[in-house]
This record gives sequence, structure tokens and C-alpha cells, in this order.
Amino acid sequence: MILIKTAEEVELLRQSNLLVSKTLAEVAKHVAPGVSTEKLDQIAETYIRDQGAVPGFLEYQGYPKTLCTSVNSQVVHGIPSKKVILEEGDLVSVDCGVVMNGFYGDTAFSFEVGEVSEEVRRLMTTTRESLLKGVEQAVEGKRIGDIGFAVQQHAESNGFSVVREMVGHGLGRNLHETPEVPNYGRKGTGPRLKKGMVLCIEPMINMGKRQITQEGDGWTIRAADNLPSAHFELAVAIDKGKADVLSTFDYIDEVLNKQNS
Repeated sequence: MILIKTAEEVELLRQSNLLVSKTLAEVAKHVAPGVSTEKLDQIAETYIRDQGAVPGFLEYQGYPKTLCTSVNSQVVHGIPSKKVILEEGDLVSVDCGVVMNGFYGDTAFSFEVGEVSEEVRRLMTTTRESLLKGVEQAVEGKRIGDIGFAVQQHAESNGFSVVREMVGHGLGRNLHETPEVPNYGRKGTGPRLKKGMVLCIEPMINMGKRQITQEGDGWTIRAADNLPSAHFELAVAIDKGKADVLSTFDYIDEVLNKQNS
């Protein structure tokens, strides 16, 4: 059953998702060679709790951390660790969730660590663009398949592949609500989008083949061919004419632009 949110609930979801966006911007200040993913996790947890919210992923179905930090060929659900030290040229995807006022926020961003290769940068740029193409389709009257089609079309036309098994989802009082939002699909198929639906659109795009494998920790998903993978995610409320985007990359971009200026 797809839950339709009231205008008040959408505003509460916006607050949760803006907090996630600001948390990722806080993390962005510390992504650098020599930093452990555990350190990023601690920064995120402290920041979230300081704002009067709680981490959304911590203990969710037994998950042990605040962030998912997936490095290079890890697609999603990489577990932060003291042993995982970021190195020059790495790509790290950081996925974060919070619970605030009873509603979840959930957003992800892929970061360059130092200077990355041209091909890795192209993968990251294409993945982010694919997400925005999907968001453009998240309007009343369209269908779930329109979102997936737009994401897939852009990723594959740039020579990359779309992970099929891991998908976006509805968002509300629960972290994962119906409907599922695949990053591939056919136009005009799937559930019809209605005003008040809230979705997480989150392309996971591989440089090589689309096949994935799970690591022994029971969480981490990796590209089977061990080539890099990128992941970007925004939460959106379905509206007429244009999606109401509840999370934002603006705070992160501001931090990154300052670092690069």
C-alpha cells in the first residue's frame, strides 16, 4: 500500500531530509586521504544527535553504524571501519539516514578523495545526472517506470551499467516504504505517481558490468567485476508539474567548492 502524505507530513519529511543534507555537508569537510571511514561515521553521528535527531541507519535491521561508506567497487552498505583508510584517487559513496519528529530522511552522495581519474569523475558525473533525470520524471500523472527509464537511458548511453537488485523506495515514518523505485524500466509502466507520495530516487551505477555480489559481512554490496561504482540519492515529494525535492546537494557543493577554490 502506497502512503500519501499530507502537506504537514511533507514538511516534516523536508526537515528530516534537510538535516541529512547538512550532515553529509559536515562529512564532506573531512573526506580526504588518510581519514578512516570510522571517523566520518563518528562526525555524522555527533552532528545528527547535536541537532536533536537520531541516526536512521544505526541498529536498523541490525546495521551497526550511522553511515554506509562504500569505497570504489563497493556499491552500497559498506560498513565504516577504523581499518578502512581513504586513499588518494578513491571514490567513496556516503549514504546517511536520520529520524526526526517521527519521520526519516535518507540521502546519498559520492565523493572524490583527492584527485580521481578522469573515468571515475565521468562515472560520478553521469550518476548524478542520471539521478536528476529521474527526479524530472517524479511528477503527478507519470509512472514509476518513467523514473527508471530516464535513469537507465542516461547511464547506459554514457557507457555505464545500472545495478538492478538495489532500488529506491518510498519514505515516511518508515525508512523503506512502498513503492520500490528501480533505476531501470519502461516508460508508462508501474504505479502511477500521485501528489503526496514521497520517494527516494537513488541510482547505483557501475563503471563495468551491472552484476553485484555480497561480501562476507552480510551487508556490503560490491560490483562483481571489482570496478568502481557511484551512488547518489535524493528524497522527493510528488507534485504537479515539478517534483518537490526534499533533500539537497547544495550544502555539500558549497563545502566542495570552497575546498577547490
